[in-house]
Amino acid sequence: MFKGEYSHTIDAKGRVIVPAKFRDKLGEGSVVTKGFDGCLFVYPEEEWEKFEAKLSGLPLNNENVRKVTRFFFASAADCEIDKQGRFLIPTVLREFGALEKDVVMVGVLNRIEIWSRDRWNDTNTYEDMEDIAGQLEELGLVL
Repeated sequence: MFKGEYSHTIDAKGRVIVPAKFRDKLGEGSVVTKGFDGCLFVYPEEEWEKFEAKLSGLPLNNENVRKVTRFFFASAADCEIDKQGRFLIPTVLREFGALEKDVVMVGVLNRIEIWSRDRWNDTNTYEDMEDIAGQLEELGLVL
């Protein structure tokens, strides 16, 4: 599982260094795609395949299933980490995530999230954690 927060920069070609602690867990293949809240999701190949299987098992006649499937798959791209520990983030995904220079890579269980520094700072204030914890308790997660 992925955990931790790391700050990096994207180079002029759209490449970003993957933190060493994440590289081994990603393995040889991974997939980057749009994520929620304006970030990108990066999945190891094995986790992506599990995600694919779950979505492909949902009914195609459901409009929300079609929308979610398009959201994740239309912009998904395979990632290969180069010898310098970087991978290329396609232009469409850099635009979606507002990734220009400073980024934050966050390990979140089975995936990595890539955020623009500004969006990360604006979105993740955690001022409402007590309310959120109460809602999670309703879902069966007691902290």
